[in-house]
Amino acid sequence: MLSRMRECAREFLRCADPQGEVVTIHWRADYPLEAYFLPARGEAGRAPTVICIGEPGRRKETSLFKLAAHAEQRGLALLVVDLLGSGPDCRFEEIVGRRDLESAIASVTDYVTSRDDVDEGRIAILADDWSSSFVARGIALDPRYAAAVCDAGLWDIHERVFLSRRPGACERGRPPIATEGLAARQIMCPLLVTVPERGWLRADIATRLIAQIKREHPDITLKIVSSAGADWLEADAFVFDWIGRRLAGSQRPPG
Repeated sequence: MLSRMRECAREFLRCADPQGEVVTIHWRADYPLEAYFLPARGEAGRAPTVICIGEPGRRKETSLFKLAAHAEQRGLALLVVDLLGSGPDCRFEEIVGRRDLESAIASVTDYVTSRDDVDEGRIAILADDWSSSFVARGIALDPRYAAAVCDAGLWDIHERVFLSRRPGACERGRPPIATEGLAARQIMCPLLVTVPERGWLRADIATRLIAQIKREHPDITLKIVSSAGADWLEADAFVFDWIGRRLAGSQRPPG
């Protein structure tokens, strides 16, 4: 099944106009990442670009097929990447696990900003699905993004609260957590957080947390998405409309 997905993705890139490409991104010496890049249609020179990063276990092929049309319709270049390595055999758990995943974000962005068809001042980053806050942690204190769609660190809060309530947590002292403080406080660009109406985090709790974050990060938007399939399709359009507006209005100089 995976080999057929990869073959289909490559055929999709070959048939795209302009044609896409398979690229290799150097992350760790023994674990490069593979990504798919689709140039922006009708853009001469450097184009606004969306980086879509799949959460652990999420395949980039799924993101490519789901999001390519949204990027094309808005004149955006698109790079989709996952953390499952560059070959058909995934060594993620063996080599990487779930530690220090956020270091991959800088490597991916380094690659994107090195391209001569990408506008360094108009780059957005999108975390595809939620199973951690590693994208939020990875973009904290990095000024290269004009917009971001991620969980703003809410998963880390959820994990920290869960660990603190485990029996014996007080006796052992503070349990280890992925990050100190909330990542959103250190993210320098506008943020969009999409939350399922029925998911691991209740919508009313997410609303309250985002309201608290807004005191320190005023440019943050929360979108509650219904569990219905059609609503998730509409949510993808909402996300790319939001990104398109942010990138169109971005005047941030590169560097």
